[in-house]
Amino acid sequence: MREATLPSLSGMRFCFESLDAARRQRGEALDRMGFGPAASPSTILLDTPALRLHAYDAEPAGLPALIVPAPIKRHYIWDLAPGSSVVRHAVNEGLRPFVIEWKDPAGEVNALGLDDYGARLIDACMDAIAARTGKPAAFLFAHSLGGVFATTYAAWRPTRTAGLVLIETPLHFGADTGAFRSLLAMTPPAQQITRSFSSVPGSLLSMASMAASPTTFALERYADLMASLPSRERLQRHLQVERWTLDEAPMARRLFEEVIDKLYRGDELYCGRLTVADTTAGPDKILCPMLSVVDPHSRVIPPASILAFQEAAASPRKQVLEVTNDQGVGLAHVGALIGSNAHRRLWPQIFAWVRETGMPAAA
Repeated sequence: MREATLPSLSGMRFCFESLDAARRQRGEALDRMGFGPAASPSTILLDTPALRLHAYDAEPAGLPALIVPAPIKRHYIWDLAPGSSVVRHAVNEGLRPFVIEWKDPAGEVNALGLDDYGARLIDACMDAIAARTGKPAAFLFAHSLGGVFATTYAAWRPTRTAGLVLIETPLHFGADTGAFRSLLAMTPPAQQITRSFSSVPGSLLSMASMAASPTTFALERYADLMASLPSRERLQRHLQVERWTLDEAPMARRLFEEVIDKLYRGDELYCGRLTVADTTAGPDKILCPMLSVVDPHSRVIPPASILAFQEAAASPRKQVLEVTNDQGVGLAHVGALIGSNAHRRLWPQIFAWVRETGMPAAA
């Protein structure tokens, strides 16, 4: 059995390493064609083996906002181009944004899990932000799996979290897992997958997403391309998103195992059983204001996976906003971040909510 298994594992590694290399080459080709990101200038406020923290020129008195991207996606989707940038919009609205850039896991970073990504690493960023701004609390803005990290941090450090702004963030799993539920039912325990890799390849994660919802990750993207062809602006944005999807990042081995087994399969966060650092995280520990954005048509993050947690949260102030359909977004799941309708209608409401909420009295 051992002699048959080792070549198989080696073959899997070679296969996914080759796929990752091919994706990088396609991305570099799109860069040369002018479809790479056009990010805002930033300075590096913190640099660790697991992350970099970007700071942007903004009004010094502005409310600090820490953006927490998903760990399997590159951070620049929050700052894709001048007309499709949450970062620039935040600066124009008087906020002071900071963005986490998760690094590709290597060496000891592969042993980091939810304790780190959902608590200690964010806390190190908050320390750096507090030193820069003089304000010990900040709003947390997050998308998708990044929102799980932001939520667990808010449960762990409630006095440092001025408010949560969660964009299509799944927080309740089980029957509300959505398109990934059937895929999870067919896959082995996470450790049987990770034993083949030092970190989980981006191409494997992309393949899993495609298998879970080919409509979302293939057919809708093609339909968006066709709809974008008449508009140069929409086509440019679509191809920039396509280039971003080729930048799928690998995931730390332990983090992958805990996300699959503790969150998706165990639903520990919603049930209040998720242990993060020295705290048990659950909806009852969320004491800050909370705003959630849902896509009523999403197969990947159905509204029920968001709203059930928000209803159970102890937050004294809650709001739900819906994202509307957009063209030129490539992948509907990121439309709330880069869509023209989102920046015209959704984000002004989000920033108004942040201003009205302000900093908590404890800060």
